[in-house]
Amino acid sequence: MTKLPPPRAIDIEILAMTLWAEAADKPVRAIEALAALVMNRLRQGRDPNARHIAAICRAPFLFSCWNKRDQRQAALRAIPPGDVAITICRRIAQRAASGLLPDPTSGATLWHDTAHLPAWAVGQASITEIGGLCFYRAEDITAPPPRAARPNLVLAEAV
Repeated sequence: MTKLPPPRAIDIEILAMTLWAEAADKPVRAIEALAALVMNRLRQGRDPNARHIAAICRAPFLFSCWNKRDQRQAALRAIPPGDVAITICRRIAQRAASGLLPDPTSGATLWHDTAHLPAWAVGQASITEIGGLCFYRAEDITAPPPRAARPNLVLAEAV
């Protein structure tokens, strides 16, 4: 675990936008859980390129809303003024970045929406499910069993 850097305004806004894009339609507890996951990754300090909240939010494969081909990325640039969900997400992001948000995920660093099961989660036990989101700890993920070799089929020649 590393000491957390002081939150920057850009970190709080990027976290809020991430929460909005990934979970605005979820219950507040799920949004808080997603914010806690980001803070867990920051605290772990395993990725030297992810020293700030914004870098974690934009890390490849963690939040698809930052992928260039994801339809939600365009929505991030056009959040409606006065949107209630972004206001909630900003409050949650501020609390998380300030260290005032409890972690309901028990240290989760990976997640997925229950509507989609990524390949890495097949056969894995989640720590918890909150508001339609499943949470996991990376250290608990086991490698899939090795695949059995496919038998070579040999066609017999007619004699």
